[in-house]
Amino acid sequence: MTRRMLSRVADSIYWVNRYMERIENYARFISVNIHLSLEAPGLFSEDWRALLAATADESLYHTFYDSPERESVIHFLTFDPRNPNAIFSCLSAARENARTIREALPKELWEHLNGFYLQIKEASQRGSLWESPEHFFEQVKKGVQLFWGMVDSTLSRQEGYYFGHLGRYLERGDKTSRFLDIKYFTAHRGSMTSAQPQDLLIWSSVLKSVSAYNMYRQQYKSVDPEHLVAFLVTDKSFPRSILYCVREAERALYAISGQRMEDGYSNEAERALGKLRHEIEYITLDEIFTEGLHPFLDRFQRLNNQIDQEVFGHYFAWKPVE
Repeated sequence: MTRRMLSRVADSIYWVNRYMERIENYARFISVNIHLSLEAPGLFSEDWRALLAATADESLYHTFYDSPERESVIHFLTFDPRNPNAIFSCLSAARENARTIREALPKELWEHLNGFYLQIKEASQRGSLWESPEHFFEQVKKGVQLFWGMVDSTLSRQEGYYFGHLGRYLERGDKTSRFLDIKYFTAHRGSMTSAQPQDLLIWSSVLKSVSAYNMYRQQYKSVDPEHLVAFLVTDKSFPRSILYCVREAERALYAISGQRMEDGYSNEAERALGKLRHEIEYITLDEIFTEGLHPFLDRFQRLNNQIDQEVFGHYFAWKPVE
């Protein structure tokens, strides 16, 4: 294989996994927001704006819509072709990337992804989303989860697998940070450590948005903001905490290069990711809250994006030999 072909295949696998992770996260976040609006109608009438802000889609949304109404926000984040982050847009992009590298994927994986795409496309044409939004987003989540199960059980642990693993966990860490940041966009309802009923509902919804509620409650007796931040940022065993995601991404990056972590980094992507992992691994809650949760998460997102750029520059941005 030429370097060009290796870069193309690796880039496509990386983005298939990023897109699929994004789909699952968006489906869960929208579903949780629907339940939250039903539990407290009126009280959380502005949460649709917060959802757009947390996913960084607010600016593009207002290019096409005047106000963040329930139906328009759900459509924009699910089926609007003008939104590249919409669930169907991401699924279309994942399918197209997978189609171009079918020879590098297990047959069952491609067939599932193609069938999943056709299923959601048909749902968009039938309008079945509005018949039962909860059921629709549950089906989306199950479709992605089946994809992850097939990846884990059918893909050889070689470069392709680790490029996908890297993309999956960089994306997951980013989305966990954004969903944790939701309190910043509802700050007018209370302080960071407020224990009002509406604030507890928001914090519970944050946990549910990253499938963390049950695991969190096994570790902590009540929904407390400080414990929640510790669980979603620095917990070493929960697979959606920021630290866990950064560690898994770093492990994948070193598996790709063949470099031993104890020997130090061999490229700028490894250096940047190792530096970020080291900071999150040793940061304290006092340091997070002294900096401010939103500034801390915003900085993490910038550094996470920088790592994505370093990965692209080192592995995907091939140049022909002159």
